[in-house]
Amino acid sequence: MAEILIRGADTVLTMETPEARLSQVDIRLRDGAIVELGQGLDADGAEVVDARGCVVTPGLVNTHHHLYQTLTRAVPGAQDALLFGWLRTLYPIWARFGPDEMHVSALTGLAELALSGCTMTSDHLYLYPNGARLDDTVAAADAVGLRFHPTRGAMSIGESAGGLPPDALVEDEDAILEDCIRVVDAFHDPDPAAMVRVGIAPCSPFSVSRELMRDAALLARDKGVMLHTHLAENDEDVAYSLAQFGCRPGQYAEDLGWTGPDVWHAHCVKLDGAEIDLFARTRTGVAHCPCSNCRLGSGIAPVRAMRDAGVPVGLGVDGSASNDSGNLAAEARMSLLLQRVSRGADAMSPAEALWIATRGGAEVLGRGDVLGRVAPGFRADLAIWDTRGVETAGSWDPAALLLAGPSRVRDLYVEGRAVVRDGEFLPFELPLVLEQQRTLARRLASTL
Repeated sequence: MAEILIRGADTVLTMETPEARLSQVDIRLRDGAIVELGQGLDADGAEVVDARGCVVTPGLVNTHHHLYQTLTRAVPGAQDALLFGWLRTLYPIWARFGPDEMHVSALTGLAELALSGCTMTSDHLYLYPNGARLDDTVAAADAVGLRFHPTRGAMSIGESAGGLPPDALVEDEDAILEDCIRVVDAFHDPDPAAMVRVGIAPCSPFSVSRELMRDAALLARDKGVMLHTHLAENDEDVAYSLAQFGCRPGQYAEDLGWTGPDVWHAHCVKLDGAEIDLFARTRTGVAHCPCSNCRLGSGIAPVRAMRDAGVPVGLGVDGSASNDSGNLAAEARMSLLLQRVSRGADAMSPAEALWIATRGGAEVLGRGDVLGRVAPGFRADLAIWDTRGVETAGSWDPAALLLAGPSRVRDLYVEGRAVVRDGEFLPFELPLVLEQQRTLARRLASTL
């Protein structure tokens, strides 16, 4: 791999702390890692990337997504529904998916993330109709070149058994656990520089049994992989937990082994003070999904209280059917604004929100030792933002990207390889994939 020298960045936000920054800095990349920072570094035959007029950050990290939903944005009937009604509208559409839909939707969603500055993303795939497999999305991530943390999700309780999903979309629990073992063995890489790590992720407490939640936790710890699910997303979610389990979601999670530094939960909008303390004490992570929470009317997650208590928090775009976008930079801005709406203008700084979107996400996904910082020894996952455009014109602080800055990255490097250069997506001809996406979406719509 050729050595790369990023030359003369106006500002480098290192994320040593949220406010840490360097000025007029060169960054040397070699063998997928950051090896040197300084001024006036010798090019030594390296490929030189001019970063004058730019801000460099660690790549953004997305801790919660449903890539398959990129095919079902703005679906009529789901546009104005709350969570459970939204799901009931979309389940019959998703039941028509197969391997092609999973693969193409993942290609599209990953490209969208890359253009917004994201270098690593998780994905929560919890339904497998018509021969679809986790393998379909892993192949897509390999084609795009993003660092990937797919999770083998599952649903096992259908409508006939009192669950929310239709029976056609649920699986036998023994088969679920067998496939979890298969995908971990096939794809999980424990190496610090791994491009793929796999997690185990029953969909939610209202779509799987208590036994599957417990067995998934035991299996994940036996395999040394992380656990993920949805938790306390809205008032309906909490009411279901109280009615079905006789306790709040946080207690249910703790009872079944779903707390600890190897666990992260999506949303957590409705965590109370005791649950926040539990997550802080056990170092249980949270994927904060502000745009989706707004779109579905779920509420504003208590991120300020979580951060103050010591809960690890990262950002997630959530699925494109509940967000209608997969722009992680826009998600970071929304997280900043919502905390200010709920707690006051001094509740969160732009620097802290960007820290959550970078280093915070890396720590939630168990990668904080090698990702989420611009420092020697860390992997070369970097975003370069051009701050000479109209979005930043007049800004007194170009490093305050989330207040006045671009939401599309100029250059993106993952493991030292360019995925976006000069604003152009490199891995494949994106218009061809978008045409495939439109064809599949039309086919799905025609079957309704």
